This record gives sequence, C-alpha cells and structure tokens, in this order.
Amino acid sequence: MTEALSVRGVSHSFGATRALDDVSLTVEEGAFVALLGVNGAGKTTLFSLVTRLYDNITGEIRVFGHDLRRNPGPALAELGVVFQSRALDGDLTVAQNLSYHAALHGLPRRVARERSDAALAAVGLEPQRGKRVAALSGGQQRRAEIARALLHQPRLLLLDEPTVGLDVKSRREVVRLVRALVRDTGVGVLWATHLFDEIEDDDEVVLLHRGRVLETGRARAIAGERGLAESFLAMTGIEREMLTP
Repeated sequence: MTEALSVRGVSHSFGATRALDDVSLTVEEGAFVALLGVNGAGKTTLFSLVTRLYDNITGEIRVFGHDLRRNPGPALAELGVVFQSRALDGDLTVAQNLSYHAALHGLPRRVARERSDAALAAVGLEPQRGKRVAALSGGQQRRAEIARALLHQPRLLLLDEPTVGLDVKSRREVVRLVRALVRDTGVGVLWATHLFDEIEDDDEVVLLHRGRVLETGRARAIAGERGLAESFLAMTGIEREMLTP
C-alpha cells in the first residue's frame, strides 16, 4: 500500500509545554484512520504541523513521499483540510465560497465550475449551491466545507473534529459521507475525534494522549473485551466525564 501520510518522530513545544512528544503514525492511501484523543491531546497541533501552519523542527512528515519541509508545494497539493473552526464566509452563497477557494488554488473559471459541481454532487449539496452559507444547517455547512476541501482533487483529507457542535443526525451524516468518499474515490482520511461512536471496529486507530501515541491498531484489537471507551479510560487514566460530547 502507498503511504498517503507518514509522520515519524515528530515533537513540538510551545515554550516549556510539550504539545507533541515523538509522534509517529501512518495513513495508507484509501484508508480511514481515526486519531482519537480528548481535547488537549495534541490533535490540532499535529494537524497544524501537517498543513504547515507550524513548522516541524524535529522528525519527518511526508505526504505521498514528499517531504513537507524540503518540498512543501507538492505535499500540500495532495492535502484537503477541514479544520475544527469554520472556514466559509457565511454571507456568501455556497457556490461563491467554492468559486473563491478555487481561485485561491489557481483554477481556471471553467475548471472551477466543473470541480464545484462535482464536489457539491459528492456531498449532496447541489440544491443548496445558491444559498447563503449562514442559512444552511450545521451539517450542511460541514458538507460544504468538505466540498471546498475536495476542489483541487486531493488524495488525502485531514478532518479535525469535523462533527463538533452538530446534532446526532448531522454527525452521522457527515461520518457516512466521509466514509463513502474513502470507499468510492480511494482518498485517504485522517479523522481526528474524541467521540467513540464515530469509530468502527475495522478502523485503524491512533490513540493520542498528552502529546504521545499510546496505542496504534485496529479498533477492535484496542477495544478488546472491555470496549474502546473502557480501554481508553484504562490507558489514559482520565475520568469518564471527560468523554462526553
């Protein structure tokens, strides 16, 4: 299998605070990998390093073989990102937002329209293309952000807590959509979450806690007889109350 993302021995600090400590993980092409950890585990810091918002000083990050520090252009061209914070302009329509982001990627107008149509079809938002983003439901806004992330046809998607703030139905729809993209297009996905019901038994899971990878493997193997949540609690020593959505 081709490695879509390879993170090897990456650490990062903010002053005296060690946010990541010797983190290594792999996302294969066409795989759904869950990065599981509570708030403060280091998930967003890792995403910031992979997207070059921060510079990784230690270790190595490669995207489809491209070293992120030495050759960032080709590496970033393969990435589509949905950050935890909203990235669309609520006063613009869905189509206008996609057109704007397509221009940032340097796509010609005709190509941008074709890509926008394809992305909206992929996320089931064609009927909403003329609506202002602010008028959409939370789940629809998230799907619009996924469409934005697909415009330049990346082979790897990073999604940082993409279902935060959504109701149960909308959360399930977003998870189902991303899994369908993996199945139908072969895109690799790194899905950061603290919600256990978003993880399936066959998913590869990277358990991140206080900046360190505690366990990597199939969800069912990590869960064992106790279940994933109980195993997580046992490994991290945190209180169950911290696991609530």
